[in-house]
Amino acid sequence: MSDTEDSTATRSPQERFVQFATDVIYDHRKDGRAVKILAAFLRCLSFLFAGIVRMRFFLYRNRILRDTPLGCKVVVVGNLTVGGTGKTPVVEKMARVMSQRGRKVAILSRGYKSKKEPLWKRLFRALTHGERPPPRVVSDGKVVRLGASVAGDEPYMLARNLVSCGVSVVVDRDRVYAGTYAIRELGADIIILDDGMQYLPLKGAIKLLLVDKTNPFGNEHLLPRGILREPVSHLKRGDYIFLTKSNGKPDEALIQKIKKYNSKAEIIECTHQPKRLCPVYDGEDKPLESLKGVRVAAFSGIATPDKFEEFLRRYGAQIAYNRRFFDHHNFTPKDLEEVFSGAQAAGVEFIVTTEKDMVRLARDLKPPVPLYYLRLEIEILSGEDVFESAVKRICE
Repeated sequence: MSDTEDSTATRSPQERFVQFATDVIYDHRKDGRAVKILAAFLRCLSFLFAGIVRMRFFLYRNRILRDTPLGCKVVVVGNLTVGGTGKTPVVEKMARVMSQRGRKVAILSRGYKSKKEPLWKRLFRALTHGERPPPRVVSDGKVVRLGASVAGDEPYMLARNLVSCGVSVVVDRDRVYAGTYAIRELGADIIILDDGMQYLPLKGAIKLLLVDKTNPFGNEHLLPRGILREPVSHLKRGDYIFLTKSNGKPDEALIQKIKKYNSKAEIIECTHQPKRLCPVYDGEDKPLESLKGVRVAAFSGIATPDKFEEFLRRYGAQIAYNRRFFDHHNFTPKDLEEVFSGAQAAGVEFIVTTEKDMVRLARDLKPPVPLYYLRLEIEILSGEDVFESAVKRICE
């Protein structure tokens, strides 16, 4: 298999349609009758979605629906778009820094694709007026209590990386309930609301709005015709704006667009910097220089796999086998068998995946060659003083 292939031939008709629709939404396909018909249909749905978004903000803005304060500082981290803007590493960095400044931090997440309580249990509790179960505590800041299949991959990854810092991670669809629990039971004095820009029931004190510099707003249509959850004008909601996935080069057009809607927000440019290769199972960390001139296999189930693959090539890897899955894909034994067979047939020295994908892998796998994940961390490129002032403002 070539460097750029992603095994689309092995996908089911349903998966191929999802990929086709995704290409239309991202404007990767623009020609053809089927493309135009689907684009027109999605545009109609976008008008409906836009109406719902505006109504929802109107209700909260006019206090018809009310947001709830928690009694401690709530930091909201989120974006205006769907897809990978790099929220998880930013949340991790903020939590780590605030913990080092002596604060007791709890991260609240809805736990996307986490294990839900069975419907019959919810119905039975509603009918019998039973007591609501507590939120799922992924980490209490001392030990990691739940795995990725129950907690969701991103909350588990945060818990795993931050438990040594004393940061707790709590999962529940009702973040007000989860936040109250974190304060009362876990002693949190700062709450980070992960992916919380659209979660209006919880009152946030400071909003960190992330913008993917490589694809800030897509085609500027709202879902499902585009990737926007809110109109671009809602840039005004951010107190600080993080330009993620930056290459350090100035983009005056983007800065001017941000300033058009939000002249007060301070801007921080950052990048996701590869740090090392970490073993999924046995073995020791490898320096990134180990990739130079080496034939590797890559697989991922993230929103922007091209960036992951670009990192590998940047450090000299020859991607002899590559498999892309959809974002948050739950890997089946068959999926991994295909990856391992392809990697073995390509004669690679080792296999590389992402950290977010690593947490969804079964612990009893036996890959034919060593399996590593690429560890990324946030690095501030410009606005370090702004970042420090934001942390100081939050912690004080």
